[in-house]
Amino acid sequence: MWIYNFGLALYAWVIRLIAPRHAKARLWSEGRRDLFERMAGTIDPGARIVWIHTASLGEFEQGRPIIERIRRERPEYKILVTFFSPSGYEIRKNYPGADYIFYLPIDTPANARRFLDIAHPEIAVFVKYEFWLNLLAELRRRSIRTYIVSAIFRRNSIFFRPYGGMWRQALETFDTLFVQNDESKSLLAELGFDNVVVAGDTRFDRVAEIAAAAKRIEIAERFKGGSRLFVAGSTWSPDEELLIRLMNDNPDIKFIVAPHEMDESRIARLMDETRGGALRYTACTDRTEYGDHQLLVLDTMGLLSSVYGYATWSYIGGGFGAGIHNTLEAATFGLPVAFGPNYLKFKEARDLVTLGAAKSVANYEELKQWFVPLRDNEEYRRKTSRVAKDYTTRHQGATGLIVKAIVR
Repeated sequence: MWIYNFGLALYAWVIRLIAPRHAKARLWSEGRRDLFERMAGTIDPGARIVWIHTASLGEFEQGRPIIERIRRERPEYKILVTFFSPSGYEIRKNYPGADYIFYLPIDTPANARRFLDIAHPEIAVFVKYEFWLNLLAELRRRSIRTYIVSAIFRRNSIFFRPYGGMWRQALETFDTLFVQNDESKSLLAELGFDNVVVAGDTRFDRVAEIAAAAKRIEIAERFKGGSRLFVAGSTWSPDEELLIRLMNDNPDIKFIVAPHEMDESRIARLMDETRGGALRYTACTDRTEYGDHQLLVLDTMGLLSSVYGYATWSYIGGGFGAGIHNTLEAATFGLPVAFGPNYLKFKEARDLVTLGAAKSVANYEELKQWFVPLRDNEEYRRKTSRVAKDYTTRHQGATGLIVKAIVR
């Protein structure tokens, strides 16, 4: 355990060291300054608290259906949400569905005790992962009902290693482990855990809610006009290299590209190298003429999930780097999906590929081979679209099962 505590202390020291010249590290450090004082001045000591911890934005979106179901069905509870990463906290710090939103303190034994003294949760929920050993030990000591939801366990993870004893002990904290698949349940059974429920992934419920509440995006609607539209979301530079070629080979197709980060040099490259002409979303006005432009760069946040509703095909970025981004937001609209080769750790992406609703591409030729049949054969495109939509529909329901079990 001392190695774990030393590692966290070293991590926090490095973050503070680089914070003056690293924006994300600075947010991480500043967001935890006077954290306990701010918590104590905000959290009602008499409230019944459900604490939901999410590592970052993606895990928050998984936890969000649970938060909103509890808020709607059990209003006697107050919701506390914590984030580890600035990329989640800074975007959702004003989320109206929670009563209290804070960073999670660094996981030292003293911080764990102080955090739980102030937060006094009746129920604790961890979304997908993040096993903070001191916090989990303190939750066990206090007999606070604790759950993990939408979790996935793999054979090569630390829990199944000879030296993973303290991590296996951490799993004893959870009253129930709600996992995504049968493989996770089988692996946990090997460790002697029988309090495991295959509930599925709450993201399916979340994307269904997003699709049902999709906003009208007037600029996207006017840009599309009577053309067919290809939407590429959360793209990085290697994705954009392929997309530029695809755009230039298909001048009669409109494209909306939403970069994962608003890097001005990459946006400039997209606009300069697209021969059909390009516009930035933030530069569009009521007087903008869209007819002579093939590309709209979505250089703003919060609209992509609704923009998918205007599309005929989609591409998800990240597959040439650490891993693809959210495929379900596109698939729930019944869109055929393509992405780069790094997708194997994402179950839904593997499922969509197996079903034929998605395609992994390693280069432009493979992207072209995927796209051309879907472009030229409407019956084939419609069939692929139905497969994608049906997949997302039949995997809904995890949220109701989980909330019914934990808030009783």
